[in-house]
Amino acid sequence: MNNTINIKKLTPVLMAFFAMGIVDLVGIATNYIKVDFKLSDTYANLFTSMVFLWFLIFSIPTGLLMNKIGRKNTVVISLVLTFFALIVPFIDYNLTTILVSFTLIGIGNTLMQVSLNPLLSNIVSEDKLASKLTLGQFIKAIAAFIAPIIAAWSLIKFGDWKLLFGFYAIISLVCGVYLYLTKIPEQPIIGKATSFKDCFKLFEDKYILLLFVGILVHVGIDVGVNTTGPKLLIERCGLQLADAGYVTSIYFVFRTVGCFMGTFILSRFSSLKFFIISVIMLSIGVVGLYFSYSTLAIYICVSILGFGNSNVFSIIFSKALQQLPNRNNEISGLMITGIFGGALFIVAMGFTSDFMGGQIGAVVILTLCIAYLAFLVTRIKKFEKTESN
Repeated sequence: MNNTINIKKLTPVLMAFFAMGIVDLVGIATNYIKVDFKLSDTYANLFTSMVFLWFLIFSIPTGLLMNKIGRKNTVVISLVLTFFALIVPFIDYNLTTILVSFTLIGIGNTLMQVSLNPLLSNIVSEDKLASKLTLGQFIKAIAAFIAPIIAAWSLIKFGDWKLLFGFYAIISLVCGVYLYLTKIPEQPIIGKATSFKDCFKLFEDKYILLLFVGILVHVGIDVGVNTTGPKLLIERCGLQLADAGYVTSIYFVFRTVGCFMGTFILSRFSSLKFFIISVIMLSIGVVGLYFSYSTLAIYICVSILGFGNSNVFSIIFSKALQQLPNRNNEISGLMITGIFGGALFIVAMGFTSDFMGGQIGAVVILTLCIAYLAFLVTRIKKFEKTESN
């Protein structure tokens, strides 16, 4: 009976993870917008950065909001915001409405990512949290990898790639209603209200700070490959955008496979060892991009990057939650603030690509992100060794 109740509670939460993946459609959407309005890399990437900028501004306030209205209610509000964000381009399609749409997607997804991950901890035990977070990321990745396929199909079949937005708007609405109707008990917050100052003081824990930067660069890799992959195929292989966009799906296919495998691996084996393997694969993939000038070679490198980056978020996030379990709402807000790395690094990639006259500039930024994860491995090993002693 308990298992049935847990499944009933878990299902709408996992469906919300699919809606969370909507944020990843901005990568392929940016490529279409660049063509539609004839924008430079720097200018086009600024639109993408508008999505991730809001993670910097709203993540900690969302953590405080959860303390007042609860995690489930915060997720429901985020899904409503996402729905409205996705119907804006159908009202009128210009740079202003796209900016409004991307802004609302960013705000909605900020609320969702901050509240949905700890909401999952209300349903599953601590020892299963990393694997269940990975399952959520697996479902999120499904939404991400089918986005370019839907966009290309919509363009070819109906002459309008923006139908992609309509599809995900319906998904957001359904998820929001289902979750709202599902009862998920939450423990009341005990003690004094948390302030902004209290949240930022968590950075005094150097381990939390290192993990925060890890989230920052993980998202930089995710958004960077998502946006740069099609541009590499256009630049080096002469593909048209509708064809080049499929490389984003390749990335998310392997990211999805990696998440699916991680769901089982992380429930049985050391997350640190799996993290080390992930960083090794990321390193192989990014080095390969320096020398890849055929469609197949780029596909292979992007596939390796997708698999390597698939479980990084879940591992880092779960370690942060386990470090201070009595501060989960604040830790979640703080960690999700790191998603603004998508804004930080995408702008850097656009600038370096324009400066260096090609997408090699973006690959350099990806390399720096992966180098930090390699450094983080050594810090986690040192911390866990100290804790065990």
